[in-house]
This record gives sequence, C-alpha cells and structure tokens, in this order.
Amino acid sequence: MNVKEYGLDLHCTMILEEYRELLPVLDRMKEIVLGELNALISKAGLMVSGVEARVKEEKSLAGKLELKGSKYRTLDDITDIMGARVVTFYTEEVDKIAALVEGTFDVDWSESVDKRKQHALDSFGYDSLHYICRIPESLFSDPEMPELNTIRFEIQMRTALQHVWATINHDTGYKSGVEVPREYLRNLNRLAGMLELADEQFSLIRSSINDYRRKINNLVENGKFEEVDLDGDSFRRYLELDPFGRLTKKIALINQAEVQKASVMPYLKVMKAMGFNTLADVENLKKEYSDDAYQLALSQLGGTDIDIIASSVALQDLLTVFILRNGGGEKGLEMLYTEVGGSSPYNAVRARQVFEKASALSFMHSPENK
Repeated sequence: MNVKEYGLDLHCTMILEEYRELLPVLDRMKEIVLGELNALISKAGLMVSGVEARVKEEKSLAGKLELKGSKYRTLDDITDIMGARVVTFYTEEVDKIAALVEGTFDVDWSESVDKRKQHALDSFGYDSLHYICRIPESLFSDPEMPELNTIRFEIQMRTALQHVWATINHDTGYKSGVEVPREYLRNLNRLAGMLELADEQFSLIRSSINDYRRKINNLVENGKFEEVDLDGDSFRRYLELDPFGRLTKKIALINQAEVQKASVMPYLKVMKAMGFNTLADVENLKKEYSDDAYQLALSQLGGTDIDIIASSVALQDLLTVFILRNGGGEKGLEMLYTEVGGSSPYNAVRARQVFEKASALSFMHSPENK
C-alpha cells in the first residue's frame, strides 16, 4: 500500500516512510531484546507467565499518526514503535524484572513511567511499569545497523492479573476516545479493585507459605518433630534426613541386595489415613517397629535370590507391621497396597500371602499386639 493512501499529511507521511526504511532494524531489535530478556529471566531463575515482543504494524502506526501525529517530530519520538512485555505471576517479581532491565539496557528515565503509582486513593486501574530503553553498544552493535543503538523502545512489566485488566480495559474502550457510561465505568473500577486485591493476596499467600517452609526446615533440622504437622512439605524435608536409610541398608544385607531409588511419597496419604498427624508420629513408627519390620523382611527375603530391592521397602515394612500389630489384618494390608500401587486383583492375594507368613512371626504373638 502506498503511504499516501492513508490520507496523512506530509509530516506524518514522512514518519511512515521512515518506519518502512527502518523496518529491518526494528525487526532485528525485537530479536535482540526478546532474546536478552529470556536469557536474563532464565539466568535469574524466575518463572514468568510470558515474554513477548512486537514491532508496531504499519496500519496501527498510521492510525496513531492520524490521531496525534503532530506531537511527533521523528519516528524516534514514538517510543513504543518496538515494544516488549514481561508478564509475571507476582507483584514483587515486576521489580525484580525491572532491576534486570536496568542493569542491561540504557533506560531513559525522563520518558519511563510507573503507572502503579499514579492512582488516586479512591481509584483503581491500569497498573504497569513502563521503561523506555535503548540497546547499549556494550550489549550488541552492528556497524551496518547503527540505528540499533539509537532507536528507543518500550518494555512493559506487569503481573498476569494486571495484564488481564489492561486487556479488558483496552477491549472495552481504552484509548478509543469514546466516553464510557458511568455505570459501566463503575463496574470496571470494581473489577480493577478486585484484581488488585487478588494480586496482593497471591503475593501474601506466597510469602506466608515460604515463611512456613522456612519454619518447618528449622524445626526438622533441630529434631522438633512433635511441632511439625505431617504434610507434603514437612515429609519431604524429613526425608532429606534419610530417616529410613539405616533400616533399608539392614534389609538389603539379608541378600546383599542392590537398593534402587523409589519414592515413598505415595505412603504419605496412607499414613494420614492411619492417623499419623505429626512427624513425631512417623519418627515413633520408625523407633517402635523397626525390629519387627526387619523380622518381617527377613521372613520374606531369606531363602530367596532377590538381589534388588526398592528404597521404599523399609517404610512399607514398617507400615505393614503397624497394620498387623493394630488389628488391620488382610483388609488393612490390601488397603495399603491399593493406596500405594493402585487397584489390582493381586492386592488381595498379596495381602493374604503376607498375612499368612507374618502370622508365624513373634511380633504377632506379643502381649501388646491387638
């Protein structure tokens, strides 16, 4: 399409022609900026919702020039001619991304704006951090494209919920020049307030969970198991102490077997169902039933040529003994196998075999056995 067909005045037509001439440079800028942002985020170990970049389309630029072309002297005055956006999950990570951008690109502070700080006390709305930047020569340069280091571009940083708000606001009339009826504007503001509150709560919950995990780590490290509720986080931290390692090695020595790594996390649900509420309950299981669990393993492995066992064998045998000594019988064993390995007709057969073999062991006939 000929630029004159847009019906722009001479000044705006010249800017549009400048855009066409610099399009290869703008596309190269987009590649450089997008690649650098992805590399920075990866190196920092941050998880974000998305990273994107675009060069403004010609038709969009023509529309912008038609509306307010007189305010731009040259193409460089249009600071979002090339734009990138980083969408984070949490509000505090917007500032982390900003710090990475500040340390990588040349930021034009006179043109950059933090829209998060522009709201009145009784209003909500479009929250985003906008940096106007240039690519420094120290980062990248090309003698054949000197404009790479002179053209400014925009980087927007916002949360996923802020991005939702911006998209909705734009779709319902933002930048259209059409006044939104008061009743609709009120609903938009209510929605903005809800999204802002949700953003704050997500960050607060995340912070609280991290504090909880630090507390759990400290309690487990100091052996205060009775103060630690049994859950996924606490059990994983407990497993780092290798609490069942000694019994596993002892069982492996029965046949000089090799121990293969296997997760014991599936047993967590079983223990919760059995009434284990704290890590102290698991620790007591280990202390009280380890000798009987070894006796059970000896009866199962002795006389066989099994030379490979799973590292989960110790906890499995501990829970087997717990079930048997507390009157769970075959049904209790079948439940254990089903919860850990899934439904199978063989679970009942296996439960019967284990129960029959265990019935001959001394722990099944002890006075305290229920």
